[in-house]
Amino acid sequence: MPIFDIFSKRQKTERGEIPDVFQYDVLPRELRVQVVHILRDALGNSTDYREPSEKVFEAISSILCREYGLFSLVKDARNHHAAVFNFFLNTDSIERALDVIEVSLRCVDTLARDQYEWKRLEAKIEPDEAIEELNQRFLEHGFGYQFESGQIFRVDCGLVHSEVIKPTLALLRAKPFEGANEEFLSAHSHYRHAEYKDCLTDCLRAVESTLKAICAERGWQYGQGDTAKRLLQICFENDLIPAFMQSHFSALRSTLESGVPTLRNRLAGHGQGPEPVEVPAYIANYALNLTATGILLLCEAHNATK
Repeated sequence: MPIFDIFSKRQKTERGEIPDVFQYDVLPRELRVQVVHILRDALGNSTDYREPSEKVFEAISSILCREYGLFSLVKDARNHHAAVFNFFLNTDSIERALDVIEVSLRCVDTLARDQYEWKRLEAKIEPDEAIEELNQRFLEHGFGYQFESGQIFRVDCGLVHSEVIKPTLALLRAKPFEGANEEFLSAHSHYRHAEYKDCLTDCLRAVESTLKAICAERGWQYGQGDTAKRLLQICFENDLIPAFMQSHFSALRSTLESGVPTLRNRLAGHGQGPEPVEVPAYIANYALNLTATGILLLCEAHNATK
């Protein structure tokens, strides 16, 4: 459903009331209600327990209850639609509210893509429309998250997300890069849950898996235990990047060899000794963006020259 540039919204823009930086700790009531509208349009609004739409919300409720160790999301809800939406509208936990959005949007992104199921649900909008509107509503409210590839991502810089993270995720959906995709998504999940050491570890794994996938696709010999440095060397020796441009990529090569791998090795990959090592959030964020940039270039070079 299109987002309308209504009068009050234009006035807020003119008064400078539209947020120009992301915030993460407040999920406005207006945004919560807009999310409910999106989910109703994308998954149907029938509350009859015999109808497909109600069964989808029963599944959403069941998943959340099991993960939270609860018997019900809310007491005395008249149906599963009400249970999910009342829980979402009233929970004080931003993370649990995002859980509801993520689980529900996964249903939209998978189940509702089947045209037969889409018609049975009596949905009003297509899955891509729902996801696009959700992400746009997040941006309108300056809420620093986006839904991509079945997960909610924290967005620390809108430009980096749109120009680097999204294209990287799109490239990693290709079959040869399934392992790298899983590890890159895992790195984001660890980052969102402040598990920064695990984030660094999965960043390195994603880089190494991308390099191995490229080597396997091109028939270049490598060892399963080869590190990122060795795998990069193989790719450069085989002119993954044209020879006349390699000098321009010396800085990139140095960054890839000493950036993510070194961060991981020093802060996450080995025994931390008697004093616990704390990985700051800004280091994990840097590693994620560095990983995405490196993977994006490698995949595009691979696709352009194969």
